[in-house]
Amino acid sequence: MIKMVAFDFDGTIADTIPMCIEAFKKSVSPYTGHDLTNNEIVQTFGLNETGMVKAVVKDNWESALQDFYYFYEKMHDRCKEPFSGICDLIKYLKDKDIVVALITGKGQRSCDISLKKLGMDNYFSDIMVGDEIRYNKAESISRLLKKYSVNNDEFYYIGDALSDVMACSEIGATCLSAAWSDGVDLEEMRKVNPNYIFNNIYDLKMFLESKLKF
Repeated sequence: MIKMVAFDFDGTIADTIPMCIEAFKKSVSPYTGHDLTNNEIVQTFGLNETGMVKAVVKDNWESALQDFYYFYEKMHDRCKEPFSGICDLIKYLKDKDIVVALITGKGQRSCDISLKKLGMDNYFSDIMVGDEIRYNKAESISRLLKKYSVNNDEFYYIGDALSDVMACSEIGATCLSAAWSDGVDLEEMRKVNPNYIFNNIYDLKMFLESKLKF
């Protein structure tokens, strides 16, 4: 029986990854002395924005971080809505008395900006954000399971990254791989999580409905 479902944010709730990369590139590149490549930026993913900036900026990282927040909020007007069907899925789960949480690598400030821009401030029972030093999703999942007295087999995490699968595997939980954004590496995903890949939100909802019948 499912008792808790947690969602990743970028690439799972909304198509925000291209915007994140562009905002980071525009705001932080001037502090690095060269134009950051997409690959340089993606390699910092998993850390919150403070950790991301510190990973590439030696001096004045605080100023670079403030510039990032400015451009991130400004550019978020290009992404005003979550993926179609996500809000309905969350409401469906909550109607079934499932605890719905958000576990993201984003920092608190960028997370707050995105939830406000998408009108999703009050959608989640709990929100766990990223760390500036290390990838902490496995730890965040464990803390939530303990807080709500939920067993590993009563929990699903929904995320679009290979690292999400690894985080769940680390603690013996199941990751449902969200493959509805353009940035998903399907070939690699099939290698690490072949039985739990969902190309659209409708199929994911059907899967969760089937699990709620038992």
